[in-house]
Amino acid sequence: MRLTQYTDYSLRVLLYLGVRDNNKLSNIKEIAEAYNISKNHLMKIIHELGKLGLIETIRGRNGGIRLAQLPKDINIGKVVRQTEEDFHIVECFDCEGNFCIISPVCKLKSVLHEAMQAFIKVLDQYTLEDLIQNKDELNLLLLSQKNEE
Repeated sequence: MRLTQYTDYSLRVLLYLGVRDNNKLSNIKEIAEAYNISKNHLMKIIHELGKLGLIETIRGRNGGIRLAQLPKDINIGKVVRQTEEDFHIVECFDCEGNFCIISPVCKLKSVLHEAMQAFIKVLDQYTLEDLIQNKDELNLLLLSQKNEE
């Protein structure tokens, strides 16, 4: 199983915001610097996470972003399903782009489908709160990136 960079960055944004004091607003620049990733990528992700109701975006001079929900209410499996474009891990999972001649009788397809379901089922067992139990350690690492520059 492999997640797209988009989902990876989405989860990182949620982790970043999850370890912050929810009253303190963050911004794209500081998140990009903390993870050493592109601000342009993050702008799209922040916009989408806002549309999904996962983060709140406040415009204006003193604006920024923060979680729109409590970390205990943000399910990781749901976030992954909302941010991944598709789960076509092999050609035969894509009805329109499947040209594999053995698809009608292939047993691998059902095994991979079962594996994908198990993958998602594990993610469904966790919330953002579960992933930020070590807030102090995460904050220390995220803030150290900022201080190195």
